[in-house]
Amino acid sequence: MLINCDDLGYGDLGCYGSPLNRTPTLDRLADEGLRFDDFYMASPVCSPSRGALLTGCYPPRIGFGSFDGIPVLFPGQPIGLPPDEVSLGRLLSSAGYRTMMIGKWHCGDQPEFLPTNHGFDHYFGLPYSNDMGRQAGDDANGAGYPPLPLLWDDEVVEQQPDQASLTGRYVTEAVRFLRSAAEGPFFLYLAHMYVHLPIYVQERFARQSRNGAYGAAVESIDWATAVVLQELEALGLADDTIVIFTSDNGSRGVGGGSNLPLRGAKGTTWEGGQRVPCIVRWPGRVAPGRVTEELATAMDLFPTLARLCEAPLPTDRTIDGRDITPLLLDPAATSPHEAFLYYFMDDLEAVRSGRWKLHFAKHGEAVAGLYDLEADPGETTDVLSSHPAVVAELEAHAEQARRSLGDARLDRVGADVRPIGRVPDIRRRTLTTYDPTHPYYAAEYDLPHRG
Repeated sequence: MLINCDDLGYGDLGCYGSPLNRTPTLDRLADEGLRFDDFYMASPVCSPSRGALLTGCYPPRIGFGSFDGIPVLFPGQPIGLPPDEVSLGRLLSSAGYRTMMIGKWHCGDQPEFLPTNHGFDHYFGLPYSNDMGRQAGDDANGAGYPPLPLLWDDEVVEQQPDQASLTGRYVTEAVRFLRSAAEGPFFLYLAHMYVHLPIYVQERFARQSRNGAYGAAVESIDWATAVVLQELEALGLADDTIVIFTSDNGSRGVGGGSNLPLRGAKGTTWEGGQRVPCIVRWPGRVAPGRVTEELATAMDLFPTLARLCEAPLPTDRTIDGRDITPLLLDPAATSPHEAFLYYFMDDLEAVRSGRWKLHFAKHGEAVAGLYDLEADPGETTDVLSSHPAVVAELEAHAEQARRSLGDARLDRVGADVRPIGRVPDIRRRTLTTYDPTHPYYAAEYDLPHRG
């Protein structure tokens, strides 16, 4: 079971140091499993991050670096994750697993790109971010985003749903799936709406929060985790189920979110944009209460789950993730990564090897800085001039990446990249169309926040 949050920051859970958000279930999950302190998403924004998690590949490898010139996918774009990419859903389905995805997809909303065309037996959720619906400030005549669609499989079953109720509805469907899957192996991908803006929460969580709506959303995630873990126990599946909890990128760093002690936020390749919480529990295999500072990535889940679930890895394409089974099972194991690459869109902005991180650019502008992440995880002290040999080694890793994946800022085209999925413009459509006479639950969401 893979639980992926939206914009949850490195410092947002109690077990990662939050003094504000109450997360007893997730803290217990860490006590019962392995907490990663150096776990990375492959992008600081959602569509490329999710594509990378699903395929085990850096976003530029699968054409997910940019989306016709913008950082993430928007409603009605004719592009998305092509059906010939092997997703985690298809990988585990091929090994006999029942599969379901619940929550935020954001890898394309055209029919060819939806979860049911990527190996998931069923899907219930929002095809993109929860701020891509009708919101306060939109033109009264309908200009702006189309109504937010809630899908079952590939059918829109509701428009402009009550966002405060969605997490509870997701949990209900997760429980229903777990009960239906009790007789055989299963893979559940639960991708929360929280804590992406706008934040609508149930009143019971709002009342008890010490951190406003943001804290209430974090505590809603904790409650949802408690429900699915209890269901696993009730079904006798807890000891045989790998539970992975993480986030798609860092927090926005405002409005209650925290990436402390890291620098930067969502949308940046500073540590706070891409280093995220990750907890793995597997009773009897992963020793409880462990913490590792070995580098691992969301892309590693693809080959790791392939091995653990005896699913055949594709051999006709490059996979960037590495099998981290040894990190899960052996406290003495070390990271399989020689280097980790920080891409924003199709620009290589930084590279890390071991304790060292070298920055090259920020949003199209050249920069230069070297940081010792072991001594200085907040990237406060540039030591570039003191370590020329380290800089040369990291630059060699960067050059290898540019040859393979490209670097748009330098007009470099990668030699081993695959095209994004695309449908003809004549076939592109939005899943919904604004109709002022429709009895929407909320004709417009009353919060103007978009994130």
